[in-house]
Amino acid sequence: MVEQSVFSKGLEDIVAAESSICSIDGKNSKLLYRGYEIHDLVENSNFEETTYLLLFGELPKADELADFKRKVAAERELPRGVLDLIRLAPKEANPMTVLRTAVSCLALFDPEADDKSPEANVRKAFRLIAKVPLIVAAFERVRKGWEILPAKQEASVSTAENFLYLLKGKEAAPLESRMLDRYFILLTEHDLNASTFAARTAASTLSDIYSAMTAAIGTLKGDLHGSANTRTMESLLAIGDARNVEKFVEEAIGQKKKFMGFGHRVYKGPDPRAHDLKRMSKALADAFPAQAKWYAISEKLEQAVWEKKKLNCNVDFYSASVLYTVGIPTDLFTPMFAVSRTAGWAAHILEQYKDNRLIRPVSQYTGAPQRPYLPIGKR
Repeated sequence: MVEQSVFSKGLEDIVAAESSICSIDGKNSKLLYRGYEIHDLVENSNFEETTYLLLFGELPKADELADFKRKVAAERELPRGVLDLIRLAPKEANPMTVLRTAVSCLALFDPEADDKSPEANVRKAFRLIAKVPLIVAAFERVRKGWEILPAKQEASVSTAENFLYLLKGKEAAPLESRMLDRYFILLTEHDLNASTFAARTAASTLSDIYSAMTAAIGTLKGDLHGSANTRTMESLLAIGDARNVEKFVEEAIGQKKKFMGFGHRVYKGPDPRAHDLKRMSKALADAFPAQAKWYAISEKLEQAVWEKKKLNCNVDFYSASVLYTVGIPTDLFTPMFAVSRTAGWAAHILEQYKDNRLIRPVSQYTGAPQRPYLPIGKR
């Protein structure tokens, strides 16, 4: 008799790796990066410092952080061939398709692409963290018929500041940059989510870091993973005014539609990231009254869905109004997810390389039992 392995559809609750990067306590709504609680990092850290923490395991000292920022900033430039690819992409193309293709294309112009030494992989991680935001911003400008701007390579300019400048062609308000920086911290890592698992699976074959990153981006593109914040914003736009929330909820329940931005596979209670994002959305609403209605609609929708369905909102819910208020187009929400998550993916890829075993699960067979082959005339 063939021994049967434990089966869990979607690998739910299956431990598939050992990792020191991220800890999630779904029952108690806690999220820690390398032992640091997410709320602590959002309040006190920044994306660059958090990225260093994820990659190297400890918060950097002042000189270490300065060196890290300098090295990443120096990589804020796209090869001419990648820029040509972005310019040639159809303007109506899905931005995630462009991002996935451009990241894969980066390997063609990296002389270290197939160098698997730990030192080279760290340098490539720095390059990807620096260049992914440039790809997203460049495609947005190309499809609008605008000139692609050169990135700021000063180490003092944060990833968030640089991205908003490249996207809009002007300096962002300090609050906008700070809120986007916090968004990046909140979204950069989340254990073995689908895209991270895809990255680690690709890395476990000892394929290169660009292949692993491309696998992650392709996975994030899926509707069940990275696009919920876009769908959430589409709901807010459809509602249009806080006075329309009750009608929207009643109609959705009547039509048995799913509420986007609610519920989570891991968290049994509130998503801890949603708490911070709600505060961020409120701060932006207070600072920019013309955009305040998106927070007002979100807050009322959150209350109504809890009253009717007892569902908690997740990370995607208030991130929609945050991104929209700082001027990110809705179809760039998932690429923004990728910009932030690149650091987490890189940390997992490096960890996988360090203590590798080929990821090769088994399936539970549900097909026909063994049977003899019949000649075509007897079938």
